[in-house]
Amino acid sequence: MLIRSKCSIMDRVGDTHIPSQNPIRAKMKRILLKSKIHRATVTEANLAYEGSVTIDVDLMRAADIVEYERVEIYNITSGTRLATYAICGQPGSGTICINGAAAHLVSPGDLVIIASYAEYADHELGNHVPQLILVDQDNRPVRDAVDAR
Repeated sequence: MLIRSKCSIMDRVGDTHIPSQNPIRAKMKRILLKSKIHRATVTEANLAYEGSVTIDVDLMRAADIVEYERVEIYNITSGTRLATYAICGQPGSGTICINGAAAHLVSPGDLVIIASYAEYADHELGNHVPQLILVDQDNRPVRDAVDAR
């Protein structure tokens, strides 16, 4: 079950900011969750590959992750975290393969969260809703476009 926040992003930002009165804040961007694949099962850990995470391209599309985009991986099973980049896996395969040195931090069968982030200006925050892809034990989407609020 996902816990949803009761306040909007604008409530959290506050309504007292006036960018024109604070030139530094007017140029500032915030890094927010753009999308995530939640509770995916690692299908392979490949030390021999040069790096990255191979993700079923259908999951990448659903989560709005493009090839070579930076992603963070949170290992629910072991508690480790790592950053790498995504590469496309075979469509419909359910592949989640951690490659290279990062393969030391995961094992096949581990549950992970794969998250992507983006920068947003304050004026973009009111409409921002991350794309959340929930998957089953075979890494097939069971629900998507969940409202994170």
